[in-house]
Amino acid sequence: MSTNEHAASVSPISRRQFAAASAAGVTALAAAQTIAAEAQSDAAPKQSLIELGAVILFQGDSITDAGRSREQADVANEQPGLGNGYAWLAASQLLVDRPDDKLTIFNRGISGNKVFQLAERWQTDALNLKPDVLSILIGVNDIWHKLNGQYDGTVEVYEKDYLALVKRTKEALPDVSLVICEPFALRCGAVNSTWFPEFDDYRAAAKRVADEAGAVFVPFQEMFDRAAKLAPPERWAKDGVHPTADGAALMAHTWRRIVGA
Repeated sequence: MSTNEHAASVSPISRRQFAAASAAGVTALAAAQTIAAEAQSDAAPKQSLIELGAVILFQGDSITDAGRSREQADVANEQPGLGNGYAWLAASQLLVDRPDDKLTIFNRGISGNKVFQLAERWQTDALNLKPDVLSILIGVNDIWHKLNGQYDGTVEVYEKDYLALVKRTKEALPDVSLVICEPFALRCGAVNSTWFPEFDDYRAAAKRVADEAGAVFVPFQEMFDRAAKLAPPERWAKDGVHPTADGAALMAHTWRRIVGA
């Protein structure tokens, strides 16, 4: 089935579906408004990246995956294929706010992925979908799996692989609007002092990749740092990596603001 057929075959999200999806994160609203009011460096673009009829793709690791259904991955705009995290919350809000814009939204995050694993499946899970807006959040496993002995990569490998992935994407899809999301970690759960200062180098590398590509950069670490001043870090990500419902709601709010959606 083609992308356009997918878009035509799915029913618009109802307001009841949206309310159910976002109710768990509604307690993050005050924090989101406070953080948005404080933010200066990450103002939204003058014009939304998401135009009428856009195909939007969320890519990344478990934070994006968020339990999405593999069997329904090709069904756009519906919760099973979009998972239970920030991608679904952002998508559901877009579909409610812009019901007549014929948006087609997919999620292809896979738990445990590092940059080189994105590259291995990029043709099928990204380029073949021909997204107009491609949002990537990747990096936490590149350091986490190194720290637990499952991977021997470095921040230099991360940046080199990421730049190659972006170059490949722009060559195949020259008109794509790229969104590079900052990898983040909150100091709780699995995240301890052994992560730092190295993890900050991964964050900086992601920002350099975004700058090199002319991509929009979503500063999730900055967002969570502000949030942690309003409530304990466990409120936003109990293990320091995977967001709670409140954390996911905050991410969706910030993603939409930065992308201009």
